[in-house]
Amino acid sequence: MRTRIVALAVLTSVLATCLFAVPLAVAVLDYSVQHERTHLERAASYVAIEVSGEVYDGDPIDPEDLEVYDEDYAVAVFDEDGDRQAGAVPGDHSRLLSRALDGEVGSRTGGDLLLAAFPITHSDDVVGAVLVATPRTTVLLNVSVLWGAMAGLAAAAVAVAWLVGRRQARRLARPLEDLEESARRLGDGDFSVRSHRGGIEEIDAVGAALDATAMRLDELLARERAFSADASHQLRTPLAGMRLRLEAALERSDADPRPAIAATLVDADRLEAIIDELLTLARVGQRARDALVEPLDLDTLIGELSPEWGARLALHGRDLAVRVDPDAPHARASGAAVRQVLGVLLDNAVTHGRGTVTVAVREAPGAVAVDVADEGPGVHDPENVLFAHQADRRDGHGIGLALARRLVEAEQGRLTLTRVSPPVFTLLLPTAVREDDAVPARQPGG
Repeated sequence: MRTRIVALAVLTSVLATCLFAVPLAVAVLDYSVQHERTHLERAASYVAIEVSGEVYDGDPIDPEDLEVYDEDYAVAVFDEDGDRQAGAVPGDHSRLLSRALDGEVGSRTGGDLLLAAFPITHSDDVVGAVLVATPRTTVLLNVSVLWGAMAGLAAAAVAVAWLVGRRQARRLARPLEDLEESARRLGDGDFSVRSHRGGIEEIDAVGAALDATAMRLDELLARERAFSADASHQLRTPLAGMRLRLEAALERSDADPRPAIAATLVDADRLEAIIDELLTLARVGQRARDALVEPLDLDTLIGELSPEWGARLALHGRDLAVRVDPDAPHARASGAAVRQVLGVLLDNAVTHGRGTVTVAVREAPGAVAVDVADEGPGVHDPENVLFAHQADRRDGHGIGLALARRLVEAEQGRLTLTRVSPPVFTLLLPTAVREDDAVPARQPGG
C-alpha cells in the first residue's frame, strides 16, 4: 500500500507538471521568438535611420553604420530597386524585402534564421530597406536555459510530492499495520489488545470498533469462565445427593432399588432443568432477556419451591416458613434466574444455617424484596469477600453467591446481606408495571 500511495502521488505530480509545463514551455519559446523579432525590428530601424542619407544620395555606406548592439546580428542594406548596397544576410528573402520596399515593417522565421525588415525613408519616400537576421539557435539557447530552470522546478515538485507521498503513506499504513497486528493478536486469543490512534477518523473508527470487540470478547470469556466456576458449585450438591442415594441403594442389596432409581431420575431431571436454565441465562443477551421477561408472581414461584426445600429441611429436623405480603407487586425478572438465586440462598441456609428458614416477600421502595433468613450464628466475612469468587474456600459460606449476585444484577436487581447475625439475605427485584397503573394512550383529538 505504501508503494502504491507513493507511486500515485509521484504519477499525479508528474502528470500535473507535464500538463502545466509543456504548454508553458511552448509559450516561453513563442514569447522569446517574438521578443527577438522585436529586437531585430528595432535594430533594423536604427540602421535605417543611420544610412537613410547615404542611400538617398547613392553614397557609399560606412560599415560602422551597420554595427548594432548585438554581434550575432547580420545586417544588409538594399536600395529601392532591391539591390544590396552594403552588408550581407545569408539566404534569399526577397518576399520580406519587397514588403519592406513597399513601406511595411515585417519579421519572420526563415529556416534557421530570424529576420526583420525595415524601410529606409527620406522625406516620406521609401528609398531602400534594411534586412537584419540572427541565428535561431541564439533564441533556443536562451530558451533552453529557461527550460532547464523549469525542469529543475518540476523535478523539485516531483521530489516534494514523493516526500509528501511517503509521509502520507506512512501515516496511512502505520495505523492499518497496527490494526492488522491487533486483529492477529485478537484472533490468537489476546483480548487485552488495544489499537493506537493515528489521527485518521475512518481508521480510528475501525480501531475503536476492534477495541470494543476485544473488550466484549474479554468480558464474555471472563463471564463464561466465572459462570462455569460458579455453576460447578451450584451443581455439586444435587450431584452429591444423587451419588449418595445410589450408593445407599447398592449397599442395601435386599431392598428394592426402584424407589432410589426413581428418586434419582427425578433429581436428574431437576439437574438437567437447572443446567438448561443456567445456560439460557448465560447465553441470552441483555436486550433479548429484557424483551422476553414477563411479570413474575413470586407467590407462585415460592409455592413451587416450598415442597422440595421443606422436605430437605425436614430431614434435618428444621422447618420452612413462607410469608408473602398480599400487597406486594409482581417482579419484573426472569423466573429461571430468580429460581436459581433462591435455590442458592436456600441451599446456603440449609447447609450453613440453623433453625427455621424464613422466606418473606414484601414491598420495598421502588422494588419487591425477598428476604431469606435462618437462625444460625451468622456470617463473619465482609460482603465484598462473601460475594467474591472462591469465597467458599474459607468456611463454606458463599457457595454460589457470586453466581447468584451476577444473575440478579443481570435482571437489574440487587442481592445484599442485610443482617449479619442471624443472617438475612435480601433479594431486590424491579417491579412490573401493573395494567391499572399503565398510562392510557392519548386518542386523536383528545
